[in-house]
This record gives sequence, structure tokens and C-alpha cells, in this order.
Amino acid sequence: MDPAALREDMVDSIKTKVTVDDAVALAMRTVEREPFVADIGHTDRDSEAIGTRVLAPSLVARLVSALNLNPSPQTQQHDTSGKSVDSTITSVLIVGAGVGYTAAIIAELVGGRSVHAVDIDREVVYEARKNLSTTGHDSVLVDARDGAQGFAEYAPYDRILIEAAAVDPPRALLEQLRTEGRLVLPLGGPKQTLTAVDHKGNTIDEFGPVAFNPLLVEGELGSGPPRNRTRREDAEYRDNGYFAKTGWEHEWIDWENQLWRHLDVMPASSERDDNVSIWFNRSGRAELSEGCRGNSARRFSIEPSSVELV
Repeated sequence: MDPAALREDMVDSIKTKVTVDDAVALAMRTVEREPFVADIGHTDRDSEAIGTRVLAPSLVARLVSALNLNPSPQTQQHDTSGKSVDSTITSVLIVGAGVGYTAAIIAELVGGRSVHAVDIDREVVYEARKNLSTTGHDSVLVDARDGAQGFAEYAPYDRILIEAAAVDPPRALLEQLRTEGRLVLPLGGPKQTLTAVDHKGNTIDEFGPVAFNPLLVEGELGSGPPRNRTRREDAEYRDNGYFAKTGWEHEWIDWENQLWRHLDVMPASSERDDNVSIWFNRSGRAELSEGCRGNSARRFSIEPSSVELV
């Protein structure tokens, strides 16, 4: 089937489910989607590519519509005297480039040279650049940056879109927004609302519930190892079993178990912690005490050379 006809059907279907700005709908009918998600190009559902979430078309439509890139006289902002301000959109920042589809839609609306996108994952940046070049939107600037810090070199921006959740709008991004600008983000923690705020972080409008992953910061690459060591070590344990590397705290907690394992000795009682204790004396010998109170405890020692901890 003709891809253009498939895009028409996709957008018609989306418009029955969510409110979409007419200009956004036209851009989605125009921009090829296959280069961004070849396997599910025209289905309205999320997918994943190179470790990053690919948003469903209906969610992209909601995000871009919330930016209000073509404000009508009724929705134009005004200065303190009540006079309407210039609503021409000349600069847009997207935090979370993803595969580049959202950037392509926005480029159709305001021009590629007005669109800047950043992503914390360099591999994702390369993918977005490739996809945007394929669809003729290579004038969009995509760079690897910590999105929470924005892209100060090209500030100020008329519009900023954050494709990740935050409890509060990042201060650096508010500072890079024009006085009459608009920042759109999924606002909240586990429960999020798609929200538009002004340059002071005050809510302008809300557009219903959404669900996004939290905004990553420097050091939390989507394609790299998890920054949270507990999660990383759990994953390594699943892959490598007992021989997976652990942090020093885990080794400290586990050394007693390993001592018993190498001695091939286990106390008779199942409540080992109450009956047996182990420590190293000043001479470096490991002493084991069986019995928990008084002089009835039996003690014996082990030469350090006979014990190997792993």
C-alpha cells in the first residue's frame, strides 16, 4: 500500500482519539515515518530502538500540539501592558532527541534551522542524525548533551519540549526560555501530567496524563551500564552467577558465608548467627566461637594461609 495513504489513515485514526492541531496533523501526513521505525511505521503504539523509547504517533501529536507552534490570536501571549507580543517561532529545543521523528515533525512546522535537539546518549544522537538526513531534515541540529542543562549556545528559545519526566522544570531550561516562551514537559513523578509552563515555571496549561521515563542526568546513559550499582550487580549476577563482581559492601557481608564454604564446615544449628561468631585476632588468625554466652563457648582458630576468600 502507498506509504502516503498509510500516513493519511494513521493521522485520521489519531484524530479520533486525541486533539491534534491542524498544522501538526498536516506535518504528520507529510513526514515519512518508515525511516524512523521501519518495523511498525504506521501503527499507533510505542516501540524501542537502540535502547530508547520510540513514542507512539498519537503521543507525538499531543506533545507537538501542546507546544502551540502556530498560536492563534486567541491564544497569543501578551506583555504586562496587555499588548500582544510577536508570536513568530524562530527557535525550538527538544530535550530527548530519540530517533528524530518529533524533531522532523517540528521542522515541518517551523523550518529545520530553527530546531535543535539534544540527547544524553551519543548513539541515539547518531541515529537521529541519520534518520533526519534520510527524510530531508538534516538542517536540524542534533547534539549529545545533558538535557537538564539545555543547549545554552543557541538560547534563548521560543519553545522547549522535554520528552522525559521531571518533578519540576529544570532551572537551566527555564533560564534558556524567552520571556514569552513556552516549555512543555511531563510534570510529576510516578503520576505525570503533560504540562506547559512559562519562563518562571508557572503552569500555563495542562493536557492530560502521560507516562514517561525520568529525565536522565550526566552519567546515566541509556546505552551504558546502569548507574545504580544494585541494579547493575543484580544484572551481572543473573548473567554470571556467584562469580559476578560485587561491591565491597557485598563482599564484607558475604565473607562469613564464603569462609564456611571453603572450610566445608557448617554449624549444626540453623540459627548460625546466634551460635557461631568469627573474627580475626591480632596475630591474623581467624577465631571461631561456638556458643553465644559465658565461658561455655568453645573457641578454635584457623591459620590465615588455610583460608581463601573470593
